[in-house]
Amino acid sequence: MAVLFVEATEREHILITEPIARVGVDLLRRELPEARIDERFGLEPAQLRALIGNSTALIVRSQTQVTDDLLAAAPRLRVIGRAGSGVDNIDLDAAFRRRVLVVYAPKGNVVAVAEHAIALLLALVRHLPAATAGLKAGRWEKRRLVGMELANKTLGILGLGRIGREVALRAQAFAMQVLAYDPVVSAEQARRVGVTLLGKEEVLRQADIVTLHAAPAGGRQAMRPIMGAWELALLRPGAFLVNCSRGGLLDEAALLDALEQGRVAGVALDVFSQEPVGDDPVLGRLLSHERVLATPHLGASTREAQARVALEVARHVISALRGDTLVGALPPSYPLARPA
Repeated sequence: MAVLFVEATEREHILITEPIARVGVDLLRRELPEARIDERFGLEPAQLRALIGNSTALIVRSQTQVTDDLLAAAPRLRVIGRAGSGVDNIDLDAAFRRRVLVVYAPKGNVVAVAEHAIALLLALVRHLPAATAGLKAGRWEKRRLVGMELANKTLGILGLGRIGREVALRAQAFAMQVLAYDPVVSAEQARRVGVTLLGKEEVLRQADIVTLHAAPAGGRQAMRPIMGAWELALLRPGAFLVNCSRGGLLDEAALLDALEQGRVAGVALDVFSQEPVGDDPVLGRLLSHERVLATPHLGASTREAQARVALEVARHVISALRGDTLVGALPPSYPLARPA
C-alpha cells in the first residue's frame, strides 16, 4: 500500500463526471466548503478535455476513460478518485508521470458484488428468468425447467481476493465444496476461509460452476482473458459459468462457440467487453442465447454499496486536496491482475 504526500493547492475545483451517492458529494461540500464542485455527466471525450483544465480533482466511476491525452489537458489536476474497486479505465502510469494521485474504493462494493454473483448463480441453475417469462406468457413449464441443487456441488473461483473470499463463504452456506485458483494467495490463506487452492486447470476440470473474480490488468484495451477457448474446453460437460468481474476477462466469442456447441450448460454475465453493449454482434448473439442470463453491470448497484464507495473515495480526495498524508493511493504499474 502506498503512502504519499500531496501539496495543498489554492481554491479547489472538483469535477465529477459520473453520478455518485449524495452522501459522498455532501461530505465533499462539508469538508471543503470553499471548493467548487462541478457535476457534469454524459460528457463526450472532447467536452471533458475542454472542461478539465482548471480541475484539481476528478471523480469518476467506470465509464470515464482517463487517458494520457486527457491528463495533458489538466495541468492543475492533483488527484483522481475512482468511485469503485477497479481502475482499469485510468492510465496509472500516465497519472504518475504527471504527479497525479489515483485513489479508489476497494472495499465498498465487496458484499454487493458477492451477493450478486450468488444471486446469478441461483437464478442460473434454477432457470428463474425462463420460468418467470414463461409463466407471465401463460405457459406452465414445470417439467421443462428442472434445475440443479447447489448442495454437494463444486464451485471453482478464479481469483480469491476480497470478493472471491466473500463468494466462497456464501457458497459454503449452501453446502458447496469450494476450490480456487489464485497464484498470489497461499494455500494457508485459502484454508482459513475453507477453500482448497489448486492449479487453474484442476479447478476448471473439477468445478460444476466457475465464477470469475480476478482483477484485470493494464486497462481495458490491454486486458487479456483468463477464460478463453482452451479454458472453456477444460470445463466438465454441463458446467455453468458466472462473470461479475470484468468483461475482458472472458473471451466472449469463444464462450458463444462453447454455448452453441452445447459444451456449457449456462452462463450468467454482469459485465461485458463493451459497456453498454451497443451493436456488437458477438454480444448481441450472447444476449439472445437461451442459456445466457445477463444483467447490466449491477454487481455494485446497491444503496449500501454506493454509499460506502462514495464516502470512501470522497475521504481520499479530501485528504489529498488538504495535503494530508494519504494511505491507499495507487502507485504506477499497480499489479491489478493475477497471472492467468
